[in-house]
Amino acid sequence: MKKLRVGIAGFGVVGKIRRQHIDAHPQMKVVAVCDQYFADSTKKLNDLRCFVSYKELLKVPLDILFVCMPNYLTPEVTIAGLDKGLDVFCEKPPGRSVEDMLAVRACEKKHPKQKLMYGFNHRYHESVRKALSVMNSGKLGKIINLRGNYGKSKIIRFDSDWRTKRAMAGGGIFLDQGIHMVDLMRLFAGEFTEVHSFISNDFWKHDVEDNAYALMRTQEGIIGMLHSSATQWRHSFNLAITLTKGSIILSGILSSSKTYGAETITIVYAKDKDAGDPYEETIRYNEDNSWRDEIFDFARAVIQNKKIVYGSSKEALETMKMVYRIYYADPQWRKNFNIPNPD
Repeated sequence: MKKLRVGIAGFGVVGKIRRQHIDAHPQMKVVAVCDQYFADSTKKLNDLRCFVSYKELLKVPLDILFVCMPNYLTPEVTIAGLDKGLDVFCEKPPGRSVEDMLAVRACEKKHPKQKLMYGFNHRYHESVRKALSVMNSGKLGKIINLRGNYGKSKIIRFDSDWRTKRAMAGGGIFLDQGIHMVDLMRLFAGEFTEVHSFISNDFWKHDVEDNAYALMRTQEGIIGMLHSSATQWRHSFNLAITLTKGSIILSGILSSSKTYGAETITIVYAKDKDAGDPYEETIRYNEDNSWRDEIFDFARAVIQNKKIVYGSSKEALETMKMVYRIYYADPQWRKNFNIPNPD
């Protein structure tokens, strides 16, 4: 069977990881890439054609485009790929703003036969899948609240990196990394309708946030508490889900940097007479197959014309709206940076 020809726009760390797993699929092959750091468009990396700009890349015969570019380019390149007749996989965040996402959705509607998927990769981690399975089984009852912390020691290269510039990034640590935690909380609890927040850039002093604190509530009364931080000197990931008959604790997450600790899930079974010291079991995961599984899911949707389950444009839009509801809920942040109401 003829392999689907894949192009990757943006061949940095993430683009290279994507290529590894794309080429592992029996029906896909990366044939060309682009990156602004290539000296010119005559370069070849073994059998890969290399270009400086995505416009040059899109002149190559392709079936699929992977977009692994900075936030200010992501919507533009995604739209260009769709208009070229390609199926598109795009990294998170979907852009700098809700407006960016709406523009992509409008383009997507013009191309109903093409697939568009966003890389909310954390949904494919084994610990997250196990947590969802346990929760859906009903044996721990219903959710009462969620407490999430996701942080690292800085945003990235503060002297020159685009992530520190609002015009290019749209937001800071919360939009760049905390969006994963928002997406997971939505996955487990549904939509939050009431939001309170404090957003701060007090430490790094850039025009994007280095800390975001949010307190949220769903219409059913589930409470979500979230902290996204670029002053977490030891990188950390933790999501605790309290239910009526126990709890689920996700701690650590396997990543390319290997700095977030062991990926574990602890399942706690509450009993009437356990005196606050209930039985619990912990599972540790030593292999990260999330990148592979996500790409294989996308390939299945393209090849078999299946519906995108995780990472649809609708899910991406709702998660972006939630991020901006949290930005907007802090009146001082809203005023200082003219944050629009996402609704």
